[in-house]
Amino acid sequence: MAIQQRIRLRELRQTDWRSIHSYAGLDISCRYQPWGPNSEEDTLKFVSQAIRDTKKSPRSRFAFAVIEEEKEKLIGVAELNIRDFGNKIGEIGYIIHPDFWSSGYATEAGALLLHLGYTVLDLHRIYATCHPENSGSLRVLEKLGMTKEGTMREDLKMKNGWRDSLLYSILKHEWAGM
Repeated sequence: MAIQQRIRLRELRQTDWRSIHSYAGLDISCRYQPWGPNSEEDTLKFVSQAIRDTKKSPRSRFAFAVIEEEKEKLIGVAELNIRDFGNKIGEIGYIIHPDFWSSGYATEAGALLLHLGYTVLDLHRIYATCHPENSGSLRVLEKLGMTKEGTMREDLKMKNGWRDSLLYSILKHEWAGM
């Protein structure tokens, strides 16, 4: 998959918390998530923890600011987490400010995460999950070439009860063939 260059990923900085909070504090941003809407303290803790996680060895969490290149603006966060070092399995996730939805930025961020996972971290399998009603995220995962594997029933505790998650994945050789 060709990666467009409208965005780049960079390590999070403590000063990013305000830009992240501009969407993490919104109901619409977290309606499919078990967290939020965030208080300022919640967002500060998220950023601080993500920065601390960069220093762990071996590093398993790669949380990046999604930077829109033209305006040098933080528009979201994209993460790749190594879930199993021995079996070379990673999980990706992303969140984009609602002002930038339906513009392809999440797909570009996902493509950059897959590139990192397969070319730098030498993973074998990368997966993602999403809420069954999150049609935007479903489209992103499909555009990334990921295959729907099925539904994990009531696998995530939400504020109002349990939710199902759809499971998508792509293998290294499938990604390399795109």
